Amino acid sequence: MVEDKAFLAAMIADGLRRDAITVDVALDGLTALRKLQFGDYDVVVLDRDLPGLHGDEVCRRVVAQQLLTRVLMLTASTTVPDRVEGLGLGADDYLTKPFAYDELLARVLALGRRAQPALPPVIKRAGISLDTARRQAYRDRTPLSLSRKEFAVLETLMRAGGAVVSGEDLIEKVWDENAGYDTNPVRVTVSRLRAKLGDPSVIETVPGAGYRIPAGPDGERPTAPGQAGA
Repeated sequence: MVEDKAFLAAMIADGLRRDAITVDVALDGLTALRKLQFGDYDVVVLDRDLPGLHGDEVCRRVVAQQLLTRVLMLTASTTVPDRVEGLGLGADDYLTKPFAYDELLARVLALGRRAQPALPPVIKRAGISLDTARRQAYRDRTPLSLSRKEFAVLETLMRAGGAVVSGEDLIEKVWDENAGYDTNPVRVTVSRLRAKLGDPSVIETVPGAGYRIPAGPDGERPTAPGQAGA
């Protein structure tokens, strides 16, 4: 989240975190560029009018360096030429201020899906169904009550397609930059997630490497509470 108004940046970041999205914040263009160069981000929400380095230049450099990060550009301008100019810089999407948070969230989620290997909106593995659009999870059609961190860990493991995900990778994907490299929060969250998923356990610990959800038979897409089955 790159926005020079600290209050607005914090408000948007807190909202995204409540929706199980890991967020780092930069208040100027130079800080944003450093984070983008050394971090692995799916989406950057980028204000255009930034101090230090203009948002347009940040966008140009993201595109020039062929980073996989998708760019959602924010601006107070509502004119068509300005929107066209922003997209011409290489931005993937454009949103004018003021905006509704729900629309921002929808656009971030859509861009996030484009930044990763293509997967269906509902990911299924080992009897678990994860509806990434509705942020709902099911085990054998039973809805699961997961915290945002638990949901994000589960999503990361399921997106890995059976590959091992290290504790360090989970820290980077699920926790923000203030978490450092202490993987104890990962162990605690995985333990709670296992308890909520129930038996038989589907999350394997690979000693010295990390965690994985092995490939397994996919179940049918769950029926949401209150809806009739097909």
